[in-house]
Amino acid sequence: MAKRKLEDLNLLDDFLFGSVVNYPEIGEKFIRELLHVIFGKDFGKLTVIPQKVYHGSDTDKHGARLDVYIEENYADESENTTTVYDVEPDKNVNDVSILPQRVRFYHAKIDARSLKSGESYCMLKKVVVILITPYDPFGLNRMIYTIRNKCDEVPTMPYDDGARTIFLYTKGTEGIPSEELEKFLYYMEHTTEENAVNDNLRNIHKMVNLVKQDEEVSLEYMKIFEREEMLIQQGIQQGIQQGIQQGRKEEQANTKREYQRAEKEKTRAEKEKARADQLEKELQQLKRKLERS
Repeated sequence: MAKRKLEDLNLLDDFLFGSVVNYPEIGEKFIRELLHVIFGKDFGKLTVIPQKVYHGSDTDKHGARLDVYIEENYADESENTTTVYDVEPDKNVNDVSILPQRVRFYHAKIDARSLKSGESYCMLKKVVVILITPYDPFGLNRMIYTIRNKCDEVPTMPYDDGARTIFLYTKGTEGIPSEELEKFLYYMEHTTEENAVNDNLRNIHKMVNLVKQDEEVSLEYMKIFEREEMLIQQGIQQGIQQGIQQGRKEEQANTKREYQRAEKEKTRAEKEKARADQLEKELQQLKRKLERS
């Protein structure tokens, strides 16, 4: 696998996105810029948690790792006014068919931890899962797909359970997205200075450059790459060993089958010889009888 340089990574790469979100004094600023472009508004109090992990309820249950978990809070004692945002850059085109199930699982994991025992359901946090992809998740060439629950029989009937999923396709052209969002999504996939074409993107690009030039970030990237290379080599060696073992098993099985076939032929030949000997013996006895008569 050819190694990509850190400076060549874009914001759809997990490592660079995670590094920017994790970087001291930058992560929250970056998230504010990102949310501002997506929703067209400024945000108040935010709590940003990079790489938030939800473990399975038991060792045999599936967990989830969120790229960045964001909580927005504003004061209102009459209800829970907390909204959770989960932002996930995703380049894994092999999993497109299961995206609905995947985001359903993310919603479920977040919901399960957002309501304390004995609290009313009205205190359940609103949850918005945002996936940013360089592939079209639904094949309709839209830049924005917003998914909410609704009533099939009366689609216009108000029904807000606080759950929303937004898919942002970087190459989409259908719909009427804002120009700012269009430029931002292009920059996410092509994270270079010439694509930082407005104040928002220029601010983000300064953050990205600061992260890319950090020696500790570069060292961590090198370690991760070497670790992945080691795992790949281990996988190759394991595959070779498994192939050798499988070959040996097949060879042993073939040898056993040949031996069994040879034994059957030997047994058949011995039976044929015994039958021929018996016939010869009977012929000799008959010949002697004829000679005496």
